[in-house]
Amino acid sequence: MTAARRWRTRIILFLAVLGPGFITANVDNDAGGILTYSQAGAQFGYTLLWTMIPITLALIVVQEMCARMGAVTGKGLSDLIREEFGLRVTFFMLVLLVIVNFGNVITEFSGIAGSMQLFHISKYLSVPICVVIVWALVVKGDYKSVEKVFLTASVFYIAYIIAGVLSRPDWHTALVETVRLPPRAAWSTKSYIYMTVGVIGTTITPWMQFYLQSSIVEKGVSVRQYKASRLDVIVGSIFTDVVAWFIVVACAATLYTHGIRNIADPSDAAGAMKPLAGDYAFILFAAGLFNASLFAASILPLSTAYTVCEGLGLESGLDKSFKEARFFYWFYTLLLAAGAAIVLIPNFPLVRFSILSQVLNGVLLPVVLVFMLSLINKYELMGEYTNSRLFNTIAWLTAIIVTALSLVWMWNLMHG
Repeated sequence: MTAARRWRTRIILFLAVLGPGFITANVDNDAGGILTYSQAGAQFGYTLLWTMIPITLALIVVQEMCARMGAVTGKGLSDLIREEFGLRVTFFMLVLLVIVNFGNVITEFSGIAGSMQLFHISKYLSVPICVVIVWALVVKGDYKSVEKVFLTASVFYIAYIIAGVLSRPDWHTALVETVRLPPRAAWSTKSYIYMTVGVIGTTITPWMQFYLQSSIVEKGVSVRQYKASRLDVIVGSIFTDVVAWFIVVACAATLYTHGIRNIADPSDAAGAMKPLAGDYAFILFAAGLFNASLFAASILPLSTAYTVCEGLGLESGLDKSFKEARFFYWFYTLLLAAGAAIVLIPNFPLVRFSILSQVLNGVLLPVVLVFMLSLINKYELMGEYTNSRLFNTIAWLTAIIVTALSLVWMWNLMHG
């Protein structure tokens, strides 16, 4: 086989498995994530950019483990946890995950409402219409058609990169802060620790691991396609954190520089950016927020429904009909309807709820990582595809660091 034909074969194989890794990583830049990154830039300028490189490496390792487990075992993560650790442990974990994910679903619909209000469209009109669109897409479509829509939505995140460039940041400072650790004094500030946990919590979230593995299984990715699937994960992880980097940079260059420290919701960042960076940056940021929120509002309830059904041993999957997977589709519908209804409640404290949901992601993540590490290192389950020593080191370090930051955050809360 010639080199040209070999490369063509690799590209075709990569395009065949492209989807789960790229989509999962990009959904992570949802309304809650955009709010967190915007606040990081507005409150601390460029000084939190150092988190992006270690977070990207950790994200690649964690996501790759899920893709590998899905390809090797042909089972979802909650399915494996139930089989290996029992129904009682699985049920307790599912309850925690549903609570955290439901908070994230509310955040997505608040993002839809806020982004549309920037274009003078009432949330009482935009949110119900988007609920119907999202519900119809998932319930009426099959896996292939839904995946194509999700991949298209992923491309629109480029809007944030363009908005970041239009904000005219201090590129030298941004690049230096990306590779330099913060001064020790920063760690004595409670808000800095809180925001660091939030950034980690919104970049590496528990729901992602369950959704990615379920998608790998439903797409039918096998061990033979594993290398191409791993590339899908790596490309998606790098792209999503490049987008996150530009969101922080855009807000640091505009909001932080002009003394705007507090953001009530992600649409506030777009609104405040308009007089500082121009109409184009405002439109791109606002349109990006709508796309991200609608995208995540589709996938987060879907991820939760996958996880619960697999954990309880019930039928699930987009290629199943409503009759074949009644609980799966009804639970998805309930999460959508309830999340949207709460956003429509007047004066609901969405900001506090959004940030808290991101921090709770950071608190729950170590628990999920421990389950994953236990499973992927079982030779009888994974065979020759168990973790290498390097992967184990990075994954355990991620779990330990996130746990330590979460404990410090809770200590600060209890002591005022």
